[in-house]
Amino acid sequence: MIGEFSIEMARLTWFGHAAFLLEVGGKRIAFDPWIEGNPKCPISLDDFEGAHIYAVSHSHGDHGLNDAIKLSKEKGGVIVGIFELANYATERGAKAVGANIGGFFDVEGVEIALTEAIHSSDIGSPVGFLVRIGGKTFYHAGDTGLFGGMSLIGDLYSPEVSMLPIGGYYTMDPVQASLALKMLKSKVVAPMHWGTFPVLKGTPELLEEEIRKLGIKVRVLKLKPGEPVEI
Repeated sequence: MIGEFSIEMARLTWFGHAAFLLEVGGKRIAFDPWIEGNPKCPISLDDFEGAHIYAVSHSHGDHGLNDAIKLSKEKGGVIVGIFELANYATERGAKAVGANIGGFFDVEGVEIALTEAIHSSDIGSPVGFLVRIGGKTFYHAGDTGLFGGMSLIGDLYSPEVSMLPIGGYYTMDPVQASLALKMLKSKVVAPMHWGTFPVLKGTPELLEEEIRKLGIKVRVLKLKPGEPVEI
C-alpha cells in the first residue's frame, strides 16, 4: 500500500547510492530504488511503502530494476524507463511505461522526460529523468559522465533540484559535477553514487570546494541514508 502524505509537502529521502524517494504534489517517485543488497540502505524491501512511480535509469544491478519490479507487483506503482527496459519489466509482471529521450509525457499525473546519460546498460540505453511536479523541476541524472547537453537542459528547464553522481570512476567526479551544476543552473544539488564502494572517492565536501572555485551558488544537501529533508 502506497503511503499517504500532505500534498503541500516537498521531501527528498536518499537511500544510498543513486536511490531517492521524492515526495511532492501528492506523489511518491522513487529513483533507481536499489534497496536489497545496497550496503548504504537502512531499510529492507519489505519496509519500503512503495511509490506511484519507479524511475529506473538503466539495467545495472545497483540501480534497482529488480527491486522496482518486485515493488510494482506487490505494492503497486508504475516503472518508467527506456522502452526496452520497460518491456523487460512488463514481461516479468510489473506495470511499466516505456519511452525514449525527448519531450515530456504524463505518468500518474506527473510530467516526465528522459534525458541523455553517458554510460552503459545491458537493456536499452541509459537515461536520466526530468520530473515536473508541484511547480518545480527535478533532475535525476542517472549514471553519467559530463556531457554538453546539460547546457541545453539548463537553458530549457533550469531544474531547481539536481541529483548528480559525484563518485568518479564510473560517473562524474566532483570537478565535473560542479561544471554540470553551472550548466544546469540548479540551486540545490543532492550528491549521489558516492561512498558505496571504495573506488567511489568523490564526496559532498569535495563538490562544495569545486562549486566555490567556480563562483556559483548552489546548496549541497548533506544527506544521510533514510533521513528525509524538505526542499
